[in-house]
Amino acid sequence: MPPVKKIVMWLVVVFLLYAILTSPQSAADIFGSAWDVLSNGVRNIAEFFDSLLRG
Repeated sequence: MPPVKKIVMWLVVVFLLYAILTSPQSAADIFGSAWDVLSNGVRNIAEFFDSLLRG
């Protein structure tokens, strides 16, 4: 991995840790919302393929 990608990755990790430590409730709310979006997307994709297979 080029050095730029490593630096950016470490900056993202440090920012996430900072956000969690300074405002844990907001970080939890954001994570919960992102998890809901992800789980709904997976559920919708599964329903799409299920309807394709059933005809």
